[in-house]
Formats: sequence, C-alpha cells, structure tokens
Amino acid sequence: VAEAARAINDDESLPSALPALAATLKETRFSSEALLRRGINACVRVGGEEQLDLLVAFAKRKAVEKSLRAEALAALSTWANPSVLDRVDGRYRGVVERNPVLVRAKIGPHVEALLQDSDEAVQIATTQLLSNLALSEATPPVVRLFNESRSADVRAAALMTLGQLKYSDMELVIKKGMNDPNPDVRTVALGQLSGQILSAETLAEVSKAIFEKGSVKEQQQLLRVLGTMPAANTERVLDGLVDKLAAKDLDPSLTLELGEAVDATKSASLLAKLAPLRSTGTTTADYREALFGGNRQAGRQYFMTNSTGQCVRCHAIGGQGGEVGPSLTNIGDVLSREKLLEALIEPSARLSPGFGTVTLTLKDGQTVTGILSQETDQELVLKTTEAEPLKVPVARIAKRENLPSSMPPMGYIMSKREIRDVVEFLANLKKR
Repeated sequence: VAEAARAINDDESLPSALPALAATLKETRFSSEALLRRGINACVRVGGEEQLDLLVAFAKRKAVEKSLRAEALAALSTWANPSVLDRVDGRYRGVVERNPVLVRAKIGPHVEALLQDSDEAVQIATTQLLSNLALSEATPPVVRLFNESRSADVRAAALMTLGQLKYSDMELVIKKGMNDPNPDVRTVALGQLSGQILSAETLAEVSKAIFEKGSVKEQQQLLRVLGTMPAANTERVLDGLVDKLAAKDLDPSLTLELGEAVDATKSASLLAKLAPLRSTGTTTADYREALFGGNRQAGRQYFMTNSTGQCVRCHAIGGQGGEVGPSLTNIGDVLSREKLLEALIEPSARLSPGFGTVTLTLKDGQTVTGILSQETDQELVLKTTEAEPLKVPVARIAKRENLPSSMPPMGYIMSKREIRDVVEFLANLKKR
C-alpha cells in the first residue's frame, strides 16, 4: 500500500487518485508512516470539506503516532495557504489560496481537547495551529496551558502563541514567563517584550527577574529590547545598571549592550552618567567592552566568510585558510583574550614569530633589522640576510621598534560587536 501511495503522490503524481489516498486516513488498520504522511498531504492537495474533516478526525485519534498527529495539525494550520512545495517530496505544486473561515470553523470546537491532550507534541502543534489561523478566541485555554503545563517546551510554545494572537493581558504572562525556572521560556518571554508598552514599574520587575536568575545571553537580549522601548519607561532600569557598572558589579559581558541601550534613550542625564565609564578611542584599552560576551558562532561566521574583514585570506585554522599571517589553530591556548583583542586593534603592538619585522638599536649603537623568528624573556632571534639566525640578548637592546604589520587595525573595519564575536571565537580555539 505504501508503494501505491508513493506512485499516487510523488513526482508527477496521479491527481485523480489523490481523493482515494486521502481516504486512507479513515482506516485504523494502516500504520505505515510513508502511507499516512502521503494521506495527510493528499488531503491538503485535494482541499475539499471532506478532506478537511478527515484531517481533523485523524489529528484527534490518540492511537495514532504523535508525530503524525502533529503533522496533521501542521497541515491544517496551513490549509488556507499551503506551501507551493509538496509536503512529502518537495516538488513544486503551485500557489493555492483558500478561505480560512471553513478550517477555523472545523477546528474551533476541538481546540480545548487538543490542548488538553496528554501528548506534548500535539499540544505544541495545536498552539502553532492557533497562531497560523489567528484563532484569537482560543486564548483562554492557551493561557491555562501556559499556567499549568509541566513541560517547558509547551509553556514556551503557549507563550509564543499568546503573543502572536495579541492576548489582551500579555503583560501578566510576560511577567510570569520572565520568572520561569526554564531559560527557554524566559527567552520567549524576552522576545515577547518587543512591541509591548510596559510601565516603568513592570519593566523594573521583569528586569529584576532576568538579572537575578537569567543567563548572560538573556540579560544581553533584555538590554537589546530595552533599547527599542520608550526612554521614559526604561530610564529607571538603565540608571540602576549604570550604577552597577560604576561599582564594578555588572558582568563585563553586558557593557556593550548597556551602552547601546543608553545611547538609544538619548537621555542627557543617562549619557552624562555613563560617559566617564566608557571609552571612545582607538587603542586596545578603548575596546575593553569587546573582551567578553561575544557570540562564538557569529564570530566564526565573520572569520570564515566576511568579505570586509577577509580574516581567512591571511590566517588558517586547522589547515583551512591563507598563510600570509600566522596560523590561529589552538590560538586560545596561546593568547589571552586581552592579547587577542590587542592583535585585532593594534596588530603591530605584538609580533607573531615568523611574521613581523623588528628593528633593534643596541646599547653599543649598532642597529639590526630582521624578521622576528623567536622571542623569550632572555633573547630575540632574528632572520637577517646572513645565513645563520642572529641571537640578540635582551640585555643588549637599548630600543626596539616593531615595523607596522601588514594587517590593518580592525577597529576601523569592524564594529565593536563584530570584534567581540571574533574574540569569543578565537578564545575558544583550544585543544580538546
């Protein structure tokens, strides 16, 4: 039977046989996933009221495997505007538009039962269906699900749906979500903050929850959201965080986001308060906000693909990349974050052995220039025009000048956020 289903649905398909394939969903004797997924897809492709009823009934059958029930609910959620690509084999099937009124009417009476189903996958698929069909009248059972479910995945899905359905009391559920013990739920609650107009008191309350129990990533996200809100509502929270920064009681990973959020307020008093605590120059010390809190994956993406920075053209990691500059394989074991940041902002401040030219003025007045080959606390070894490397004791050196690196100072090319991401990426390149 599964092979017949493939012949009917896949590739060019047999449109005249699709209604019969859809009807297999009535039969409780079938359990083949290949068959039933094509039966669900056939219902969507035929698109009649009979097929709609078949999908609803199939989604309600508790004996059906949970992933297939969730697939049926997903198909119902896109009934009015199905994907132009076949749900099973990805073949282009063309644009289809249907009136959503009928599917809303068919699924509406069953929403509460589906949300109370014992299977989490069915509950989550139902919340997503409600979002896609804009069934705002179904918010009461979704609120109950959010309040009562023991599953963090279900609570997160319910909270997401309430936001998409523009639930009238979002402030209340956001506050509850911010205090959730699970970070995924708190992250969804943070995402729901955007576009909400919350009072200064409520913002202070939800911010307190995130700064007490949230991760650094959650706190960064909150600061980014605060930067999009009216200054009158956020000033109280940001003022307190600037105080914590001044007292060195704020995680360094948050300094960049806090500065951006304060800038967004355009508040003269806040900006004046923050000014002595931030730096705006071009030296490594002026980029200390970029030492911690970066996104490692974003840093890797920048290093490997960014056409402006072009890092990978000169530097290799694990044999991939250029050889103009030193290899950065396991560089996190060699250089501290501070030295990595210095290498980006002031590349000539420290030379990597084998890749920089140095001029030494010795105490006897002699001048020596060569490529730095090795460096210890006791001596420098230079490659010169002579056959043998020249070893120069540090005690003999009166003055040292590192000639400018061919690598440009990256502060002129990259944003502070990009620099922070690359530092995070490089700092984690270590032997496992």
